[in-house]
Amino acid sequence: MFTKVLVAEDHEIENLGVINTLNELMITEFSFVSYCDEAYSKIGQAFKDEVPFDLLITDLGFISDHRGQHLKTGQDLIREARALQPDLKIIAFSVEKKAAVIDELFKDYQIDGFVSKGRNDGRELISTIKKVFAGEKVIPQHILNSIRNTTQSLTPYDLSLLTLIAKGWKQKEIVTYFNEHGIQPDSRSAVEKRLNDLREIFDAKNNIEMIVLCKDLGVL
Repeated sequence: MFTKVLVAEDHEIENLGVINTLNELMITEFSFVSYCDEAYSKIGQAFKDEVPFDLLITDLGFISDHRGQHLKTGQDLIREARALQPDLKIIAFSVEKKAAVIDELFKDYQIDGFVSKGRNDGRELISTIKKVFAGEKVIPQHILNSIRNTTQSLTPYDLSLLTLIAKGWKQKEIVTYFNEHGIQPDSRSAVEKRLNDLREIFDAKNNIEMIVLCKDLGVL
């Protein structure tokens, strides 16, 4: 089992639950920090002293206060910690629910596990720590299902629309293209409505964010 753990979390009440989890796993050497910069500093010092942490558990969102920070999010911390200590195991422990954001954590930030905060998160955290220690990547099943359902629900029409948007085409140009190639529906209102529907499906604020999410999910 892991012997030295660092927890980056700025809510004390959450720390109590993590402490109970670590105690149940009989992990006695652990530290808590409330700032990403402080977490990175501790990781760096421990690595320099040749007594490195072997697991980082971090939240993703940190509340800004009077103390200026270079690393402002859990993603910032994960990126820098991974660069400093490539073999460090990392578990994200967060209220984040967006499948695309969580998928990005595994694909781009190379985390080892993700646990959603909420009911029964203590049990889930224990299970995830054990599996990560055993060398597994722990992606929550509901996230896998969400990604699968999102991508499988797209039609050839949707993919054509998304591909043209990704190329930078304007709605007017897409309408003309659909009309010339017999792709239905080809009215401007229909195209606009389907784009609105797709943004809701991907929970994106605009077309640019939607295309980024599509690329993250491997749709484009």
